[in-house]
Amino acid sequence: MLEKLNLDGKVVVITGGGTGLGREMVRHMARAGADIVIAARRLGPIEEAAEEVRSMGRRSLALPTDATDTKQIAALFEQTIREFGKVDVLINNAGIVRGQRRKQLWEITDEEWRVGIDVNMSSAFYCSRAIIKHMVDRGKGRIVNVSSGFGLRAGRDNYMYGCGKAAVVQLTRILAFSYGAAGVTSTCIVPGVIPTESSTQTGFGARNEFIPLGRAGIPNEIGPLAVFLASDACEYMNGEIFAIDGGALAAGASPTGYAPVIPLKE
Repeated sequence: MLEKLNLDGKVVVITGGGTGLGREMVRHMARAGADIVIAARRLGPIEEAAEEVRSMGRRSLALPTDATDTKQIAALFEQTIREFGKVDVLINNAGIVRGQRRKQLWEITDEEWRVGIDVNMSSAFYCSRAIIKHMVDRGKGRIVNVSSGFGLRAGRDNYMYGCGKAAVVQLTRILAFSYGAAGVTSTCIVPGVIPTESSTQTGFGARNEFIPLGRAGIPNEIGPLAVFLASDACEYMNGEIFAIDGGALAAGASPTGYAPVIPLKE
């Protein structure tokens, strides 16, 4: 069983891999033996991540990429295949959470909607579209999408992020249904409350009372799950949604972060 978790010889492409949960997934997959191509907009963080991979004895490329730009995505995979000869695993991790104030629906501009949907959902579609035929032609491949608990539950005034991440869940299922028979499996990670250096800490403590484990997650806890889903140990898993949230979804879709507008009275 442990041999199937080994990623020796696997080539993994991950978007949003320079910081946060993406960086943790990079570290764990490198420790498991994968060669990794790290894509994100900023060169500095992804080059640091790539250097960390190289320090573990694995090969790595840092390729600055806007995952909402289809020309840049095409160049990402062309350079990856030119350098490594193949792509075994695609991890669609790019996402954006705006640290701005909550807005009423009528205040949201066309541009804010477009950017939020493009980064949180369209990027996963564009990357999957760019590499799927390569995987189908090889008869094998893994696509791992990263959604959010807010892709399965509502959040007040949380439109672009919530709608985008919900669409990522459905994209996972459609990919699984369409290409599973060709040897390409698709799964989805649904993180809960996991503070990172790039995320806001505001309100996280208040949410812990709704988490059965009584605490927020730790970023490195997502790494083993990513390794598992990238490995041969999950060959028969396709279309599944893997929540890593301390049990927050166990009680249903509403509790985390919910606060009534008017306090309930007896």
